[in-house]
Amino acid sequence: MAIILNIETATKNCSVSIANKGEVVVLIELNDLNYSHAEKLHPFINQALKEAKVSIRDIDAVAVSKGPGSYTGLRIGVSAAKGICFSINKPLISIETLRSLSVSISVNDAYIIPMLDARRMEVYSSVFSSDNKSVREIKAEIINENSFSEYLKKGKVYFLGDGADKCKPILVNKNAIFIDDKFPSAREMSKLSFDKFTNNEFEDVAYFEPFYLKDFIVIPEKKKKPFF
Repeated sequence: MAIILNIETATKNCSVSIANKGEVVVLIELNDLNYSHAEKLHPFINQALKEAKVSIRDIDAVAVSKGPGSYTGLRIGVSAAKGICFSINKPLISIETLRSLSVSISVNDAYIIPMLDARRMEVYSSVFSSDNKSVREIKAEIINENSFSEYLKKGKVYFLGDGADKCKPILVNKNAIFIDDKFPSAREMSKLSFDKFTNNEFEDVAYFEPFYLKDFIVIPEKKKKPFF
């Protein structure tokens, strides 16, 4: 057996799965606009273990979504995954968030562009072929009417993820197809993590950090003028 705990917290979807040899045994997730990962993640893990009828020490590895995505969400997921790996001395597997999102749909002879909202008109995106081969690396980019034109000229392009919504009124093209209500999920992580487990593709638990893509910037509050 290869029992893997999968943790996805890169977006608003707090998602946990227990998988055996890449097949989902239990999936628990909540797409919460309030980003309640700090409160929900550990109860979800405990619930998933209970429903799968396994203990934490039965787990062969822990897989975590590595980013890009929400800075806070990624920190919560990675910290939890590393803590479990340390406590039970099991390997850590990282899964690219956008790759996990891309395999949530199946298409023929088309490009798949998963997108995550990066605030304002910016998105984190990557490009995959219909057989899930990487065509273009992950980028943080500002969307305009010329975005992804090189792919749209060639044929159908499927856009999905919470970053795709803001693109609908801008990327007006007969080849642009938008898939609604798709978020990174521990469901899709299950096969990807099993493949990495089989190939012994593990992270260094002590030094692994999420892939933020952009630096986290704290915007200071404006000083209030003294009132006399």
